[in-house]
Parts: sequence; structure tokens; C-alpha cells
Amino acid sequence: MERLLIKNLSQIATPIGKSALKGKKMEDIKFYHDGAIYCEDGIIQAVGNTQAIVHRLKPAAEMKIIDGRGKCAVPGFIDPHTHFLFGGTRADEFISRLEGVPYMELLKRGGGIVSTMKATRAMTEDEMYAAGKKTLENMIKQGFTTIEGKSGYGLDHDTELKMLRAMKKMNETLPVSLKTTFLGAHAVPPEFADNADEFIDFLIEKVLPEVAKDNLAQFCDVFCEKGVFTVKQSKKLLLAAQQMGLKSKIHADEIVSTGGGGLAVQVRAISADHLLAVSSTDIEKLSVSNTVAVLLPITAFCMRKDFAPARRMIDAGCAVALASDYNPGSCYSYAAPLLLALAVISMKMSINETVTAITLNAAAAVDEAETAGSLEIGKKADILLLNKPDYRFLVYLTGVNIVEHVIKNGKLLF
Repeated sequence: MERLLIKNLSQIATPIGKSALKGKKMEDIKFYHDGAIYCEDGIIQAVGNTQAIVHRLKPAAEMKIIDGRGKCAVPGFIDPHTHFLFGGTRADEFISRLEGVPYMELLKRGGGIVSTMKATRAMTEDEMYAAGKKTLENMIKQGFTTIEGKSGYGLDHDTELKMLRAMKKMNETLPVSLKTTFLGAHAVPPEFADNADEFIDFLIEKVLPEVAKDNLAQFCDVFCEKGVFTVKQSKKLLLAAQQMGLKSKIHADEIVSTGGGGLAVQVRAISADHLLAVSSTDIEKLSVSNTVAVLLPITAFCMRKDFAPARRMIDAGCAVALASDYNPGSCYSYAAPLLLALAVISMKMSINETVTAITLNAAAAVDEAETAGSLEIGKKADILLLNKPDYRFLVYLTGVNIVEHVIKNGKLLF
């Protein structure tokens, strides 16, 4: 038996629950002072006052003890929306777009998603594994202990499956929980130009069955957006994926309001993501559903766009989560401190709402809230120790990484 005791913590700050917290409930953070967390075989067995927990434990030579004096403990961060696996980079395109070059012009120059598609198709599975491993190890240092990763830069049969196989290997070999999403419908590839319907049929008939058969993904996602895939096309794909055992996620209402948020509720999607242009009607639908609204403030920041209406959504009763959206085009960042700062400073979320959004609600957005996202008995011992005594330093030290120790499944990673 592997035993871990973290004691003398200045503060423990955590949401509580096995499902997403909605609306005003997102403020509910439980605190312990002079706290301790005791774990066995990677599962939390006790959380509370140091003296009370230590008094109940029998001394054991094999127990690992961490003195948390002067530190704060929070749940491991969860990133429920990333595109972390891809070939090449698009730094020149990023700067050109900031200088005012339209995206369609960049596409004509050979840039955009087609550029990433070509570079990703050229990668071997081993190269994908090596690139993804490096990124995930860096994300762990930011405090992420559970990460969602999407395919979507192959836009074909072979590369999409290759990406998912590489991610499955990462989940089996790296000290992180990796949730995989099939995003074959990220864009319409050149081979199916002007024929999105035929491409959706190709994914349903030729690719999805192999994804399901080999258990390569837990979720199916689609870019439901004007000029990409319609609500009708998106619904067809997601329902077909559900028939094959994959749960639904949706890129919804990022550029214009298409009704993607409402579609997410209709198909009972785990999450609806982006939502910069979500309508008031769809906010209302989301507020009375179990679909988590995943907001991506770093992308809006990098694109110089208005942020998603987090304040309005929370006040309406939605369950809001936060994610990085790390990708090669619009958001080449997985910096947790920047994500937290933008949520509080620019999106006007409270610090409590923000902590809930990057832990318990983010866990719900990858269907893991029953086992992760909070520090309570029976959940995974995914714990961050901050080098400050109070959780508010997460945003007070604006943009600074104050994660000192990352513990995953009861094991100290660094």
C-alpha cells in the first residue's frame, strides 16, 4: 500500500461535489486551515485539520510525509479543451493576423488549418508521441493533472487514427489522465472542397467505426460554425457517434451565433465550447441542462475578440468551465496563470468561480467529476501545492506560476 500524508498546510481550498456546480453554487469553496490530506494508493482518505488526521493515523515507515507549512493545496487543474497534438507551427501567420491580414488571405498563402494539416499528415506516429509527450510534461508543470486532447489536424482516415493512437499511448505511459476526442470534423479538407455533406458521411462510414472499435476516443466533437459545419451536419455526426458509444462535445458559436449552444443541449453533449457569440436563448437552454459551458479566454485574448459572456452565463445559472484551447493557430498557449488572470480580470469571474471552473466544472466537462476535480474522500489524489499560503495568490501574482508541487494519483511528480 502506498500512503501519503500532507500536513501543516496553511490552507486547503476546494469545491465539493461529484457534478458541475451551476450559477451561484460556483462560489462555494470549502476551506481548511492548518490542514492535512491523507491518501492511500492514489485515493484521498481524509481531508481536514492536521492534528485530528495525524491523531487517527498509525505511524508507518512506508508512509511518505510532506510538510505543507506555508503552502496552500488546491485540486489539480483540468484542461477540458486542447488541440495539443499537431505538426509544425504558424508563428508567422499569428503575427500577420495581428497586423491585420484577413484569415482568408492567409489561406490563399498556404496558411491556416491546411498548413497544419499538411505538417501533421507528414508526421509518423512516433513523432506524434514525442511531440505530445513534451507538451504534456510542460502542461503538468503548469498544474494540469487531467487534460483533454483532440484529433482534427489530419482531416482524413489515416492521420486522424494515428493521432488518436499516439494519444492513447500517452495516456498509458505518462503521469497524466488524458481524455481523447475525435475531431475529424474540424474543417472540410481539400479533398472534399465544397462538399461538407459528403465529408460528414465519410467520417461516419469510414473513420468513426474504427475509432469506436479500437476505443481510441471517449468523445466526438465538431466545429459547428458558419462556413464550416451546419447545425444539421453537426447533429448528424454527433448522433451517429453516440450510436457507436462516443459522448458529444461541440465547438459552438465561436464566431457567429448558429445555435450550436442549443444543439449541445438537444443532443445532451457533455460540453459546449467557445460560446463567444452565444445567444441569450441558448444561454437559457444551457442553464437548465447538464451541458457544461467551456470558455476559452486565452483564445479571445490572442484574437483580440470580445470574451465569452461568462458573467451573464453564471448569473443565468450555467455551469461554466475554463480551458486553454492550446492550438497552433489562434492560441499557442497553455499557461494556467494567464488563463486564471483573464477569467478574473477580463471576464469578471470571481476567484472562487474561477477555481471551480478550472477544477470541478472542468472535470465535469470531460465526464470525470465523480473521480476528480476536488479534494474530498474517495477522489483521486490529484493535488497542487502552491508556494503561497492562500489560494488568492493564484491571480494576485498575475501571470506567475506558483505551483510548487504536483501530485498525481498520490505520487509526487515534482
